[in-house]
Amino acid sequence: MPREKGVIRIDSDSTHGWQVRVYRHGKTYSKLFSDRKCGGTEEAFQEAVAYREELQAEVDAMPESEPKRRLIRHNKNNATGVLGVSRTFKRDRHGHRHEVYAVSWNPAPGEARGTSFSIRKYGEETAFKMACKLRFQKMKEIYEDRYPLTSYLELYEQGKGHLGKSAGTKTSKKSTRKKAKA
Repeated sequence: MPREKGVIRIDSDSTHGWQVRVYRHGKTYSKLFSDRKCGGTEEAFQEAVAYREELQAEVDAMPESEPKRRLIRHNKNNATGVLGVSRTFKRDRHGHRHEVYAVSWNPAPGEARGTSFSIRKYGEETAFKMACKLRFQKMKEIYEDRYPLTSYLELYEQGKGHLGKSAGTKTSKKSTRKKAKA
């Protein structure tokens, strides 16, 4: 069986032919050359190879563009209700624990940044609001018009119900039912 880069053989129940695939900027360009329509296996292969060369030339002529970054909107493991903002703690140089709202963002692929706001210094609500505001600003810088929110207050409203709850203090349905009966 002949071999050529980007040309593969397809033999399934109803499909027999050569498929051409070329990739560029995260997109797949593909076309099937059927044995029946091309007049045989060898003819289909020759047409597929010729098409792949044309297609590769077209794709190579496309201008280089930076691929768009994926914008993640939800994460089931997020406990604050705001992606990129978490309630955690930091230790000072004496080893004392201080609860904070930590903010993280990725200015470029493979590059992580973050900071935190002290709950003791600013108070629970203000620290959370400051974290939401910074997260909003950084997301707007990174994603520009693709970021769907128009104000940091939208982020704040998403997570307001989670204020004061740490990641490890989720109440179970059973404990909630017992409280309701009492």
